[in-house]
Amino acid sequence: MARILMADDGIAFDGTTPEKGPLGGAESSFVNLAETLAARGHSVEVRNKCEGNIDHKGVAWRRIDQPWPETVDLYVANRGDKMILRMPGARKTIFWTHNPATYMMKWRYLWKMAVKRPDIVFIGDYHATTYPAWAPSGKRVVIPYGIPEMFRSAEPSKAVPPPRAVFTSNPLRSLDWLLDLWAGQIQPKVPNAELHVFSGAATYGSVGDSKASAMQKVLAQAQALKEKGVVLRGPVPKAQLVDEFRTARCLLYKGDINETFCLAVGEAQAMGVPAVVQPIGSVVERVVDGRTGHIAASDEAFADAAVRLLADEAHWRTLHDGALALQRRWGWSDAAQAFESLLP
Repeated sequence: MARILMADDGIAFDGTTPEKGPLGGAESSFVNLAETLAARGHSVEVRNKCEGNIDHKGVAWRRIDQPWPETVDLYVANRGDKMILRMPGARKTIFWTHNPATYMMKWRYLWKMAVKRPDIVFIGDYHATTYPAWAPSGKRVVIPYGIPEMFRSAEPSKAVPPPRAVFTSNPLRSLDWLLDLWAGQIQPKVPNAELHVFSGAATYGSVGDSKASAMQKVLAQAQALKEKGVVLRGPVPKAQLVDEFRTARCLLYKGDINETFCLAVGEAQAMGVPAVVQPIGSVVERVVDGRTGHIAASDEAFADAAVRLLADEAHWRTLHDGALALQRRWGWSDAAQAFESLLP
């Protein structure tokens, strides 16, 4: 099997981090891919800003300042421009991008991409459109994130949950908009409904620290709506989120142009939680309109769809069953196999 090196110079994390607390989507996906490739028989090493060297679930996590191997079969440079040319002895280099590729429209990225011409892995069709056709690259490949097995194989809710909606994304991604819509057009029509907000800066490490003040302003807005059924819960580990989804009637999320995959919606859908979104960014790739949730073209349509899911148990059951049937198909084993197809 192949020798694979994955490298990241962003926040500090390792394979144990998702087991201890919340972790952002890009970082948790990095962990999942590394562990799945290792489980499939490959030799997998990581170089990143982990606090200390650790071997976990078959992956050798090493600090970025530790010695690097001279050669590997596959090198996955994750997000940062400093990683692109870091492994010249690799037989094959892949650049894995997670955010809208507009951040790569800088000279420090473009000249390195022009020199190395790595294959670029995007995580969705919308995501791929954010990197211009003229920009340098090798092959351009779309490999969606896998949905973690804990969500795909978890026992879903057997009974109809109470009228409880959830929000599990970044508070700066239109949570303020949702709170206004909830207080004005959703909760008044379903007075016993609750909106549980699993959100906060802790999920995003040091990056979250820099935006904590802006996030806190939105979270304070949520706190002030306690009498409207808004319950501020804060971010939780994935294992707890599985239990929370069993008691959720729907996930409400507007979407964001910076959302290139949206694990929050994908994880909920895999557990049979219908989602209501708007046609913004990549969320339309996570929801099958009318079968696993609703893609609402207007604020009024969004509110109406949310009210129906919270109040109509038969409608919830139809979309719940649809999500379970359609949204558990693509996991990390499928994604890892797609990465393997890029091996030299």
